[in-house]
Amino acid sequence: MSIIVNMVKSRFQPVNAGLASLFLASALTLAACGPAPAPEGIYDPREAQNRGFHDFNVDLDRHILRPAGQAYVKIVPQPVAVGVSNFADNLDLPGEVVNDLLQLQLGHGVQNTLRFAINTTIGIGGLFDPATKLGIPEEPTDFGETLHVWGMPEGAYIEMPVIGPTTDRDLLGTVVDLAMNPVRLLVPGNGTNASILAKLAARIGDRGRYSETVDSILYDSADGYAQARILYLQNRRFELGQTTGSDSVEDPYAE
Repeated sequence: MSIIVNMVKSRFQPVNAGLASLFLASALTLAACGPAPAPEGIYDPREAQNRGFHDFNVDLDRHILRPAGQAYVKIVPQPVAVGVSNFADNLDLPGEVVNDLLQLQLGHGVQNTLRFAINTTIGIGGLFDPATKLGIPEEPTDFGETLHVWGMPEGAYIEMPVIGPTTDRDLLGTVVDLAMNPVRLLVPGNGTNASILAKLAARIGDRGRYSETVDSILYDSADGYAQARILYLQNRRFELGQTTGSDSVEDPYAE
């Protein structure tokens, strides 16, 4: 496990202050361009390669993630699992605040900052979630959404090994989020290791909790790849306000 942690740390070293300033300057310039237009249908020019990665991910899930998730929900007491999930979610908030500022969503930035302050202090490092009880919910966002706000189009659909479904824009957003997260700068060394392990444990817990839903997509669908592609794109576009939630993403590859 320590090898995986070190690989992640070496892959995404913190960017320097000059690059951070460039992002802030770009936000002010590009935000005026308006969000990217809503995409139509599905653009999947690398489908053959994506299907190969999908098969790899299914094998990884079948042999490692699925049994680990099932064991997690059986062995880990529910209060502990909730605490780990809360802790992992709390660590995402500083990065979300950065994205709120880049999107000029100042109200969301204040709300996420207040939520982080309350849960980190009263919530004992984020293990508990008193902010929600106080009426301060999370306003989730990421750098993929920031790129959308700046006008960058969705790009091609991709399925990456381990990461799973994404798009050209969201893959770039994931890389930047990992590099720019203030937690990496404020809590170096063992603190960063703990945050990575907490996020990994939370994701394994999610796999166990939503086992039936994930199984129905990966193993019960006639075409698990096409099903995962439609669900990812429809959900992501809904998050970005590009569909009503009832709109379906038409799959041009379906028979």
